[in-house]
Amino acid sequence: MVLCSAIPAWAVKTTTHYIADGFDYPVGPPNGDGYYKARGYYPNGHLGEDWNGRGGGNTDEGDPIYAIGHGVVVYSDDFKMGWGNVVIIRHAYREKNGQIAYIDSLYGHLKVRMVREGDKITRGQQIGTMGRGPHNMYYAHLHLEIRKNLAVGMNRSDFKRDYSVYHSPTNFIEKYRRLRPEYRRVPIPIDTFKQSNPNLFTMDKVSAPSTGRGGSMARPNVPNVVREAIDTQTDAKPTSKDDKPGIWSRIRGFLGR
Repeated sequence: MVLCSAIPAWAVKTTTHYIADGFDYPVGPPNGDGYYKARGYYPNGHLGEDWNGRGGGNTDEGDPIYAIGHGVVVYSDDFKMGWGNVVIIRHAYREKNGQIAYIDSLYGHLKVRMVREGDKITRGQQIGTMGRGPHNMYYAHLHLEIRKNLAVGMNRSDFKRDYSVYHSPTNFIEKYRRLRPEYRRVPIPIDTFKQSNPNLFTMDKVSAPSTGRGGSMARPNVPNVVREAIDTQTDAKPTSKDDKPGIWSRIRGFLGR
């Protein structure tokens, strides 16, 4: 077994689940019957696909959303902002060369989430319903992403926005529609990305650093190379007697120069 190179070196926790025997569309499975791709994937732009029912408008709101393949839920939360309810499922599958690889499938803007983090999902299992995003900010649709980098999670801005990180969902599904059934469980890495939601406020207590008995902080131990660099800097000549010392003079004073 070969682990995907996109798994961070610190990710050692795993669980086991069935290796995928193929992938289906997340709406109207297995072939997406009754739905169409309203917006496609393109690098450095739209990083997934938007799927709609053929009835138009919000007639597809509440329609069932299904897992594209066997996998483990690694994220299920209301991310708020422009996302709303999101589910991410991690899948193990066998490449054409025989190696085991991994992807994450993301299902965004859900009205209802029906799975929890840690749940083990089978191909075609319902995981939620189609929604309109937070506060009904969109027409109902499913936003589907498939990532080859398992570190992304909900921190997309920290990663490249191209094929080095993402698959075109339709291309991937079509390429791996039918895989040889193996009926065996394989290790699947988990906890590979930060699960905290930056859109939620916390009220945790924090401790202020001690400043010592005298109420003043000790001067920092600055490397000599930094001191030398500071000493080479000069401030602009004051234009009046009321001018305050420049930034470099103040830094030298702080360092006791």
